[in-house]
Amino acid sequence: MIVSNPVKKERLEVPIWHKPYLTIDEATAYTGIGREKLREMTRFADCPFVLWVGKRRMIKRELFDEYIEKMYEI
Repeated sequence: MIVSNPVKKERLEVPIWHKPYLTIDEATAYTGIGREKLREMTRFADCPFVLWVGKRRMIKRELFDEYIEKMYEI
């Protein structure tokens, strides 16, 4: 008789401010900017702080921080 021990996979939780890339939902939580506004801001190919992973948008956190610091209005 073979007894298998189930391996417990723990999910590593990394704080948002330590992540180099954020999902749209994480960027919303991080900045308070709405999802639709973030989608609008990241829609174009020349957006300096977006990384496309297939159809998924990832926000380059440090570049996004720099971009927001320079902006007067979004």
